[in-house]
Amino acid sequence: MNTRLIATETLTAALARMLAAQIAPPAAILLDGPVGAGKTHFARAFIRARQGDAAEDVPSPTFTLVQTYDDPMGTQIWHADLYRLTDPSELTELGLDEAMEDAICLIEWPERLERVPPGAITIAIGADPDPDLRRIDMAFPGADRLAARATFVVAAGHGDARVLPLAGDASARRYFRLPRVGVLMDDPSGSVGPFLTMTDWLRGRGFGAPRVLAQDADQGFLLLEDLGDDLVARVLADRPDLGQQIHDRITDLLVDLHRQRVPAFVAPLDGPAMGDLAALFVDYYPGADLPDLATLIADLHDRLCGDLSPAISLRDFHAENLVWRGDAPLGLLDYQDAVAAHPAYDLVSALQDARRDVDPATEQAQIARYLAATGLAEVPFRAAYALIGAQRALRILGVFARLAIRDGKPRYLAFMPRVWAHLQRDLAHPALAPLRAMLANVPAPDAALRERIARCRP
Repeated sequence: MNTRLIATETLTAALARMLAAQIAPPAAILLDGPVGAGKTHFARAFIRARQGDAAEDVPSPTFTLVQTYDDPMGTQIWHADLYRLTDPSELTELGLDEAMEDAICLIEWPERLERVPPGAITIAIGADPDPDLRRIDMAFPGADRLAARATFVVAAGHGDARVLPLAGDASARRYFRLPRVGVLMDDPSGSVGPFLTMTDWLRGRGFGAPRVLAQDADQGFLLLEDLGDDLVARVLADRPDLGQQIHDRITDLLVDLHRQRVPAFVAPLDGPAMGDLAALFVDYYPGADLPDLATLIADLHDRLCGDLSPAISLRDFHAENLVWRGDAPLGLLDYQDAVAAHPAYDLVSALQDARRDVDPATEQAQIARYLAATGLAEVPFRAAYALIGAQRALRILGVFARLAIRDGKPRYLAFMPRVWAHLQRDLAHPALAPLRAMLANVPAPDAALRERIARCRP
């Protein structure tokens, strides 16, 4: 499907910068269009965006045919203008054929190529009846979303901003940093409403959610305050001396959060819902032929967790979704799936982290800190904590298997042994004897089983 954009010079450059943020070598970008259409303007914006603070002057290669550049990531960028090419054999002499195997190549007048490289993307730039505008046509996967992102950023008043990719999560959402501006969230599902609602609720109570700088909820775009790069996971790795202080702050945040009245707009995470979520383990984990798992978890939840009223739970509450800001409140990320759940839920999320090891002594100390601050009875709380930990571990194992099998993302399989260890610790609690018995014959995620999962395809 063709994507057409009627673009100003600003939007054309913003489109180039957005493409520069998401493309990886090897890549061939074919810039098609007549003389004066704006091909070099596009290429210049792309190259300077890749180079960042080290950006060079980017002249047109009309007479030299080829100009080469390096970016800080170690990628070589070739900018070729083939208008004066007299014979395709010159491409070999120029080295362009070889470059297309490992570099990013921006090629003007691509019709002079002897062959179009596989996977090349074409951006056709042409005139518009309005001399201040140009027509840009694209027909490659993701072109429509690329155009929409660039249009949103320009409409927000930041069309000149550089765009840098940020690590995403296991969802389809993508994140980009606009230095000195903010962070762009791109949710192609268009379901940013819960995030906006939860952001207002958190900020209204003094918690560290980011300010919303611009939004297009219908399209699924948000421009957010940039909370920085000091994710708690990184700070704990780099500054282990801050470990106790940071974990204390996390627990105290949960204590404060749980003192708030649960808002009516969040859904309950009750026993049946907990059971349904654990069903992913049955659906995707090899050897988990357990048709009664969801029912058992629901029954155990009703038995072990019914003594306390639900509290607000941010749900995906772990060290990669928290930002250390010194004396300022901890920055919060990825909380759009907040629910009303047993108060132990987020404590388990923080202390039984799938992505990093938490010292068992730290886990026990923080449970004790939470209990001391809330005055909750220890014995039933620890039983509920163990059940929630086991349920979350089962669900996470199912999610990681699904990501590998369905979505082609096997990197999460490396976390499985840690999650399995959490599961075994939780199952050791006497109150979970029925669940422990049900899972007794399920194989552990050793190297052979993880390889088996990685090789599965729908």
